[in-house]
Amino acid sequence: MPIAGGQPRNITANNKGYDASPFYTPDGKYILFRSQKTATFEADRWRLMRFSRQTGETQELTIGFDEMVDEFILSPDGKTVYFTAGARGKHPVYSVPLEPDFRMRIRTHVRQLPLTDKYPFITGINIAPDNKTLVFSSMSMTSPPEIYAANIDGSAGVALSKANGDLGLRRPEEIEWIGAENTPNHGFIVKPKNFDANRKYPMIVLIHGGPQGAWNDAWSTRWNPQVWANAGYVIFMPNPRGSTGYGQQFVNEISGDWGGKVFIDIKNGIVEMLKRPYVDKERIGGAGASYGGYMVDWILGHNDDPRFKFKALLSHAGVYNLESMATSTEEIFFVNWEFKGMPWENPEMYEKWSPHKFVKNFNTPTLITHGELDFRVPVDQSLQLFTALQLRKVPSRLVIFPDEGHWILKPQNSELWHKEVLGWFGKYLNP
Repeated sequence: MPIAGGQPRNITANNKGYDASPFYTPDGKYILFRSQKTATFEADRWRLMRFSRQTGETQELTIGFDEMVDEFILSPDGKTVYFTAGARGKHPVYSVPLEPDFRMRIRTHVRQLPLTDKYPFITGINIAPDNKTLVFSSMSMTSPPEIYAANIDGSAGVALSKANGDLGLRRPEEIEWIGAENTPNHGFIVKPKNFDANRKYPMIVLIHGGPQGAWNDAWSTRWNPQVWANAGYVIFMPNPRGSTGYGQQFVNEISGDWGGKVFIDIKNGIVEMLKRPYVDKERIGGAGASYGGYMVDWILGHNDDPRFKFKALLSHAGVYNLESMATSTEEIFFVNWEFKGMPWENPEMYEKWSPHKFVKNFNTPTLITHGELDFRVPVDQSLQLFTALQLRKVPSRLVIFPDEGHWILKPQNSELWHKEVLGWFGKYLNP
């Protein structure tokens, strides 16, 4: 709308999904923005769009590109858009012309910049007036974020900050295996810095939340795999069905199938890990938060794979009772999408995939943690789970943080949480 006032004009009225991040090109010719096609689906592919203010036409610049556009910038000469997107646990920078020749018979005009080998997870991108020097933040599983500059061709890279120095941690290893329906899967292995290949280590499987999320080669102050590994464990971080960075179809295939193909993906990944001589198949733990907590709760009722058994589990803010969760969560739209309606509209889906329906099978020692101010997965989910475990006489412990929400963020609470978690796995995996 005009700065002086007047009637606003909706330039995305024809799109049913979410539109965000509007950006004027300096010449005023275009507005760039990110867009999702599907209404109420928060994990739909983010596309980069170009709206012409003269013609009113909207065009997708990332046609044929199957990952989610995050942040983006325009080059100083106004010819190229640079953006970041997740890809197989990394976060590269890509480029696309502002005005591609769409008559060209190519799959996509998007090109990845050769930066990822040196800079695994890039954010905060900016470009210098010379049109060739990128300035950005990068991090990895072994290093917190630092500021760097590099040419768009990957050359002349230099660190502009050295706030953290070398922490001496082991780089993660990538692992691949075949999941459900013969689909390739990918993830990471993190080992202690003093890893000895001649020893056998207990293994903890970390299951990410979302479920449309991913474990990335990035630093975290919450679920940092280096903390777990350097407590004496081999850490397996699978990116199964629902994970971002492997194409939109891979993301889509978890909706309505929370305990199905994704569970096979994870179990097949564990079997692949057990081929490594340094992993002790008798000492396997599992841990997850939010959807990852759901998967832990699902494992509780399905810990019957003849190839291995989980010996101890951690469920943080886990979805336990889908029926009660549906109308108590702040994200009713999310539950409604994932399970194709509310419990009274699609009861079969809730009956099939709710962990609380399988309490009779619970027998694995489980630690439960939760923030009392959690409105996404309300705390009653963990209260119900703990009560069920206690009634089943399964070794279990409940730790509630009255001043935390969905994540444990305060430093003293985080310290206590880690002591509880590592103490629990130490008790059952390191007797």
